[in-house]
Amino acid sequence: MTGTQHFNRRRFVASLAALLPYHALAAAEKGRTKIRDVRVMILQGPDRNYTLVRIDTDAGVFGIGEGYGSPGVGVKEQVLALKPLLVGRDPLEIDALYTSVLAARTDGSAHNLMRAVSGVEMALWDLAGKILGVPATTLLGGKFRDRVRVYNHAAPRDMLDPASCREWARKVKADPSGFTAHKFGFAHTDPASDKARDRSNRVLTTTELNRIRRGYENCRAAIGFDHDIMVHCHWEYDVRTAIQLAEAVEPIRPLWLEDPMIPDYSESWKRLVASSRVPICTGENLARRQGFKDFLLNQALDIAHPDLRNTGGLLETKRIADLAEVFGVPMANHNTGSLVCTMITIQWAAAVRDYIACETVLGRGGWMDQVLVLPGPPIRGGFIELPNKPGLALELNPDVVKAHLAPGEVWWG
Repeated sequence: MTGTQHFNRRRFVASLAALLPYHALAAAEKGRTKIRDVRVMILQGPDRNYTLVRIDTDAGVFGIGEGYGSPGVGVKEQVLALKPLLVGRDPLEIDALYTSVLAARTDGSAHNLMRAVSGVEMALWDLAGKILGVPATTLLGGKFRDRVRVYNHAAPRDMLDPASCREWARKVKADPSGFTAHKFGFAHTDPASDKARDRSNRVLTTTELNRIRRGYENCRAAIGFDHDIMVHCHWEYDVRTAIQLAEAVEPIRPLWLEDPMIPDYSESWKRLVASSRVPICTGENLARRQGFKDFLLNQALDIAHPDLRNTGGLLETKRIADLAEVFGVPMANHNTGSLVCTMITIQWAAAVRDYIACETVLGRGGWMDQVLVLPGPPIRGGFIELPNKPGLALELNPDVVKAHLAPGEVWWG
């Protein structure tokens, strides 16, 4: 083993230490409350659904979390399958429940039910904060910020049309939510063909690369440099094409290039990061520390981008952030969840030292912004203020939720 490998291993192990503030606060209350029930209901949004999780206790206190909804399959059934492992247990033993019960006993693999486990774990943190009378951020070690930046998916109708880009910029700057960061992709078409590009083809032609470059340059010219642009991919390119794509969008100085290659680690990610002057962001489909380990140890990403619903919840993702900080890698969040998951992620993000922004599908002023009882619109000036209430500060608006339950669902059925 080389000296560098030994040093990296020592740093890796040191980053996995337990979080002392939580254990100190919880010591006096452990054993006094038991989990009585686990319930699930599905909220139907305009584009996808959302899996809300509730854990009840014998003390009448409950916690709420959110597992992955669509395009996930069977998450509700998976959460309910975990119920026998939880009933009768102390809800404050979050790490022990996650490590020894939920993650370790789901068919012998922590990955099999991770989207369900994550939702349960979040609900446990909400419950713990209520029992102990402090915000979940305090239990995670304390807050580094009072508000968290969020980004949306606002995009021009036609990136190749400068007038369309100017129209987009006017709308973006007039948006009452005040977003200043926008993530969007590009049309997969080649003007040499009347059909959309073959999705199985993992390369971009010179013509397509030039169109992409011109499209994003039009966007930058319209919006200026006081807004950030993220270039969005969906794991579709080989390493050579990903390098070319990074070169094509470099002139607009994007905040990052997201998910250009397959989700799992390979040496190609290391090659891409070394070749690109555009920051490379990935991680939404990775689970647990194990999923991020090789990316971080090999400096194969510039920005880690976990989704709390995939990684294992708040504590496991905090450990990922702690490990990332050792290697100088900042965090951001993938989040296509409801307002529930968004507010949970904001609590987590506030407890992370080196943080950029959180994705959201909210801020449009419709009913999805009203799923929780809040003092006003959830997003103001492109940020979400950190609530100062026990747990995760999740008070569902029953009228809104009941009106938008998925077919066949009932209120905490």
